[in-house]
Amino acid sequence: MLKKRLIARLDIKGPNLIKSIRFEGLKVIGDPHDYAKKYYKDGIDEIIYIDTVATLYERVGIHKLVKETVKDTFIPITVAGGIRSIEDVDLLLRSGADKVAVNTAAVKNPKIISNISKKFGSQCMVVSIEASKKNSKEWNVYTDNGRENSGIDVIEWAEKVSKLGAGEILLTSVNYDGTCKGFDSELIKKVANCVSIPVIASGGFGKPIDFENAVNNCDADAVAVGSALHYKLTSIQEIKKYLKERSISIR
Repeated sequence: MLKKRLIARLDIKGPNLIKSIRFEGLKVIGDPHDYAKKYYKDGIDEIIYIDTVATLYERVGIHKLVKETVKDTFIPITVAGGIRSIEDVDLLLRSGADKVAVNTAAVKNPKIISNISKKFGSQCMVVSIEASKKNSKEWNVYTDNGRENSGIDVIEWAEKVSKLGAGEILLTSVNYDGTCKGFDSELIKKVANCVSIPVIASGGFGKPIDFENAVNNCDADAVAVGSALHYKLTSIQEIKKYLKERSISIR
């Protein structure tokens, strides 16, 4: 069995690490580089940087932060936000990123998924899916950092991106994001069970038992944590200790 991963999710706006609840009411947390260094020293397995306004302003400006981060952290870094071309991906990889995550551009032009996968390898190509409930059993794909409803069914989209060459899915529940009340278990399980590629559960983590639920009951391969770490509701050491006690294999 593959080891599960604990990932720190850092949402960026300009020079700041920010956090919101259900993608609304942004609050400035601090310097993202400082937080990335701390999480690395505390034993995080990976980092995801998400530029929350890059798509809105049609630019990829986070590469400078990536360059600084890789000087003193030595774990995989995934970068998302505003990526629209092979050139954008090349810039981020040359800056030190290991993977890129694409949402809005992939919805607008699904071929970008296969283009990136063929050029840089599927292990580099993460599709970010922002899912918001349509009803009790269905979810729609949202783009532009949760601002726009694409009208696309999440399960159908997950199946499609997997076939197009995505190596991984970053699955964020818009409804649960930032609440720290646990994941949308049904959403995670349905997506994980319809694809053969790894799924990262994001949006709602509050305590270590949420990780256990995501990987054991919902078949997630990794868990992304934001608010719970930023606001010190728990710690990386506490999460890993909890998982070790329950014989959950983690990197």
